[in-house]
Amino acid sequence: MRRPKGIKTRKAVAKRFKITANGKVLRSRAGKRHLLQNKKPKRRRSLGTATLVGPTDTYRIKQNLPFGR
Repeated sequence: MRRPKGIKTRKAVAKRFKITANGKVLRSRAGKRHLLQNKKPKRRRSLGTATLVGPTDTYRIKQNLPFGR
C-alpha cells in the first residue's frame, strides 16, 4: 500500500474552527443546541456569536489546519 503524499487537514478541526486574516482562531460557543426556552434572550444572542480561542489551544489548532494562515 502506498503512503499519501503531503500533509492533510484535520477535517473535524476545520469544521469547528475558523482562522481570521490576522491569524486568530474563532470558535462557536457551546450551549445553543437545545433547551433554549429556559435561557434568557440576551444569553441566547451571545451564544450565537463567535469567540476567540485561548493562546494555548491556538497553537494546536493551527497545527491541524496547515493550509490556514
